[in-house]
Amino acid sequence: MTETLFDAASEFDSQLDRLVQLGYPTLAGLTESAFRDLVAPLRASAVEGTAGLPAPTDARVPFLLVTTRDLIGVPERLALATLAGKRKPGVVDRNYAEDDLPRFDPIKELEVPAGPAYLLFDVDRGEEFRNLAPGTALEGITAQGRLPLTIDEGLAFITLHPASLASNRCFSLIGSRCGDKRVPALWISQGAPKLGWCWYGNPHTWLGSASARPERVGLELSTTP
Repeated sequence: MTETLFDAASEFDSQLDRLVQLGYPTLAGLTESAFRDLVAPLRASAVEGTAGLPAPTDARVPFLLVTTRDLIGVPERLALATLAGKRKPGVVDRNYAEDDLPRFDPIKELEVPAGPAYLLFDVDRGEEFRNLAPGTALEGITAQGRLPLTIDEGLAFITLHPASLASNRCFSLIGSRCGDKRVPALWISQGAPKLGWCWYGNPHTWLGSASARPERVGLELSTTP
């Protein structure tokens, strides 16, 4: 039996189509064509960067088209995310203080590309790190030659692949920190995604820690001759 090859170009088109259908262009203050033109240069990099990677599963995907808070705010994007087969919009946990989210920046080790969008490769929700404190999970992630996800990347994961967030399969986003001991995390509350936080030293049986390959490809890199 011949194994079906992963079609990265079609996957990129599907991810872009989903963002358009959800209304990202309007939230970004762009026409649909302008939004598509903005991220289109990343398509070739998506194909090149996924060579040899398996097709998507609920737990792991070859790449994500990540939009950033430079383009659309976190609460606005979260409100467009739903669980697989559900309709309730995602919400921000009330334990985030007003204007708290902008303080959570990507840690310097990630070297996140500047700009409105970029690609992230070989993304895993980190089930193996369930019941491990984020600090301990980070040691395991880096030992594998991988790096943790940011809030923007976690939102892209659950928006483009809603089945990635499931009961007892939720995940921390250790790649975004604000200088204290809090770690953002995505979990399920009342049938919808919720962006909350947990403590760096506290484990949870239902909470893993998501990770990806270290390299992140931005628009400037993808358009360099």
